[in-house]
Amino acid sequence: MTAAADSADLAEITARARPLTGPQSLDPLLERIGDARYVLVGEASHGTAEFYHWRAELTRRLITEKGFSFVAVEGDWPDCQDVHCSVTGAPGAPADPADALADFRRWPAWMWANTDVARFARWLHAHNEELPPDRRVGFYGLDVYSLWESLEAVLDHLREHDPGRVDQALEAYRCFEPYDEDPQSYALATRLVPSGCEPEVIRLLVAVRERAQQATATDGSLADLAARQNAEVLAGAERYYRAMVRGGPDSWNVRDHHMADTLDRLMDHHGPHAKAVVWEHNTHVGDARATDMAEAGLVNVGQLVRERHAADGVVLIGFGSYEGTVTAGESWGAPPQTMQVPAARPGSTEELLHRALPGGAALFLLTPSPGTPGAQPAAGPGHWTRMPRDHRAIGVVYRPEREKWGNYVPTVLDERYDAFLFLDTTRALTPLPRQHPADTGEEETWPTGQ
Repeated sequence: MTAAADSADLAEITARARPLTGPQSLDPLLERIGDARYVLVGEASHGTAEFYHWRAELTRRLITEKGFSFVAVEGDWPDCQDVHCSVTGAPGAPADPADALADFRRWPAWMWANTDVARFARWLHAHNEELPPDRRVGFYGLDVYSLWESLEAVLDHLREHDPGRVDQALEAYRCFEPYDEDPQSYALATRLVPSGCEPEVIRLLVAVRERAQQATATDGSLADLAARQNAEVLAGAERYYRAMVRGGPDSWNVRDHHMADTLDRLMDHHGPHAKAVVWEHNTHVGDARATDMAEAGLVNVGQLVRERHAADGVVLIGFGSYEGTVTAGESWGAPPQTMQVPAARPGSTEELLHRALPGGAALFLLTPSPGTPGAQPAAGPGHWTRMPRDHRAIGVVYRPEREKWGNYVPTVLDERYDAFLFLDTTRALTPLPRQHPADTGEEETWPTGQ
């Protein structure tokens, strides 16, 4: 890049930056969202307080001003169902949502069991108290990992509501039982028996789907939605583990298709006028086609939602920062710690924004992707958003010393997101105190535990 082009990019960044100073500074973004029914909000790491803070500020306004129906997060269905019950005031649920968050077991628990999510969940609980039960805003998990927890939940549901199908559930349970709730052991075993427990799981899934469809026709209760979703998690997790041992993009794609499919089921559950806020990592939210993920054969939730629901309005929002601290682990299952995030790589999106806005925090409205309802092109040449640049992505496992050759995703910003929030210096989030040892669960695959 020539010095003149670099100077032009810096000048345009300064001109287009909208300062982030408080909730009202999100007004331009709310206007850009308009009547969109899908707003997917990312994060450049799972351990940065400012990303969680601004995501929550935006979500509060979407709920109170635009009537959004639920928040769906990159978390396990059973754990998040406990939070949902708490924030919606379900009988027997914890009065304080922080108690439900503190019970998250699978590593990395701090993704959701932290002070920022607890603050938002308490706000949501108070907000819902003012609403009738059928209008209360939900909180759901989209992820695929809770194989054993979901299997046990299906068993419990069938014992109570449909005892005639319990034998099918027990058949699946006995198939998984030899692996002692160890997903890695099950994944390795499928090398010898490629189908693994797939036949048992499919039979159970079909049975639970049939019952859920019959129940939906009458009352559409959360209990029946949860039973079906736990069965879908069981099927998705079983596919995920088999794909994981083969390597390649399949396991990532199984996971993101599962999350997009879960979002579709939640929208159906909430009715034809439902609106969804999704909280996930940038690598799931930002359209994969604008990165090198596409070359590797990977899709993601942002891409799938755009492809399926462009006519309903889809807005993808990314985050980034230049330097600071982050909560992460040195290896899978390691205790969370505060780590230093070094200055962003030269030539990266974050480094360019830092040079234009040192010490600042800014919102950028990007050129909407073709076909986005109500899209208006951004002013100016926009070279800095239209050429591929490295864009930092920090996972739950982080080694700052590896920044020279890792932790970046080549990105065309205009095509990956509809808006981008930049915080020059950020700080690590604060995990909630652990009440029991965390279950390390399974190691995530690509790119670095996102």
